[in-house]
Amino acid sequence: MSDLVHDFIFSSAARTPHAEALVHGAERLDYAALAAEVSATAARLLDAGPGLARGDRVAVYIEKRIENVAAMFGAAAAGGVFVPVNPLLKPEQVAYILGDCNVRILVTSLDRLKLLVTVLPQCEDLHTVIVVGAKDAPLPALERVTVVAWPTDHVATDTARIKPHRTIDTDMAAILYTSGSTGKPKGVVLSHRNMVAGAKSVASYLHNTPDDRLLAVLPLSFDYGLSQLTTAFHAGATVVLINHLLPRDILKAVVAEKITGLAAVPPLWIQIAQLDWPADCSLRYLTNSGGAMQRPTLDALRRALPRAQPYLMYGLTEAFRSTYLPPDELDRRPDSMGKAIPNAEVMVLRPDGSECDPDEAGELVHRGALVSLGYWNDPAKTAERFKPVISVHGGLMLTEMAVWSGDTVRRDADGFLYFISRNDEMIKTSGYRVSPSEVEEVIYAREQIAEAAAIGVKHPTLGQAIVVVAHAKAGIAMTAAELLAACRPHLPAYMLPAKIVMSPESLPRNPNGKIDRKLLSLQLETIFTDTTQ
Repeated sequence: MSDLVHDFIFSSAARTPHAEALVHGAERLDYAALAAEVSATAARLLDAGPGLARGDRVAVYIEKRIENVAAMFGAAAAGGVFVPVNPLLKPEQVAYILGDCNVRILVTSLDRLKLLVTVLPQCEDLHTVIVVGAKDAPLPALERVTVVAWPTDHVATDTARIKPHRTIDTDMAAILYTSGSTGKPKGVVLSHRNMVAGAKSVASYLHNTPDDRLLAVLPLSFDYGLSQLTTAFHAGATVVLINHLLPRDILKAVVAEKITGLAAVPPLWIQIAQLDWPADCSLRYLTNSGGAMQRPTLDALRRALPRAQPYLMYGLTEAFRSTYLPPDELDRRPDSMGKAIPNAEVMVLRPDGSECDPDEAGELVHRGALVSLGYWNDPAKTAERFKPVISVHGGLMLTEMAVWSGDTVRRDADGFLYFISRNDEMIKTSGYRVSPSEVEEVIYAREQIAEAAAIGVKHPTLGQAIVVVAHAKAGIAMTAAELLAACRPHLPAYMLPAKIVMSPESLPRNPNGKIDRKLLSLQLETIFTDTTQ
């Protein structure tokens, strides 16, 4: 029985020990080998430094590889909490995450550790760094922190001597960091119950079986990317890890590994749809989340991959996944978000908590087993997003918390949902949620800049592109190219502005004296018109 997220691996190992579980390049692990790797990693984490206490955080900051998966599920099996960190993040951003959730153990590569050496002293709770792929290379010395190599001889790990902490399904399993509309990224706390319920729900409507082979294209720090692992391990299927450089790398992997399930975000689907796919492609289904898929892209995919069923989905990290549109509804309702996934209720509510009428706009509110435990160490933001729902059963004395998404939607007479707009200022670009303030913070760090605003502008391939409008201080000349070059060392590629506009005047203000983002958005809405021609 799989009540805890790592139990998926052990249960599948008990049922089908020799079935292929995880592939990365030439490395191939069956479920028995993966279970042994997870057990050895759990023991290693429990024995590291002063040890791993129950609920301690273990950060994983490496590209997709076998050790990445072993570290995450090993931390959960030990009774700890894994924190997958996007490998595209810069050292300052990584240090913020490590400090914010009090990470005790960091698993990373030698190249990445060298980049982090100057910022790790800020992480006061960190006591051990485990370096993968170091072989015989010398490891850097860090003050107060023990640096050790990930062992290649796992037989030497005494798993019988080191016992994991007792864990129940409502305990923390993971913290996933997602950008907020203001300020620093927020750590969404997921319980074992959240992750198990999510995997079972998705596997049920995708009809996953042990015969499936899923290609893990997306970052494992992204809930949608991590879902490829949990869904596959629940079903006893195979996951193939890929760190692709070009869309054609994905096509090659699909063909070579006989992939049956492929998940991507809209900008990547645009590129995938343009590839020359073989007529006998093995793909059984495609899934989309992280933004709406445009109709031309969907049509192109259906022409290129006629045997693959598209599942259009909507989700938010705070509740993992909320809705999906069944493939047989695509032609009738191509613009719909679908209905609630199994074991979730998705409501459309007015500000007072009452249910909206059909076709009345309201806020999407998600209740059920997938609702996360809130934001780590942030009561104010947790209170904004996680609120009570009114029970129809008056005798229930305890308050149930739901996720209020901040998205405005409507529900038609048949119960199908349609997205209208976002209520916050988040920029959704290339499948990532980017906080304008995170970009602006880097801009304002340039002493030459007096004012700046990062705006999400509609873009034909990115969904939204990041455009920065900046005004330099009096008497200072700075070009857009110079400002972009100054930002590049401090922002990952997906956060870099697609365009910077240097304004000769102060930025417009609204009646409250704040920068008028709505006016700027209107002024910039056609900036990429030429791109679409």
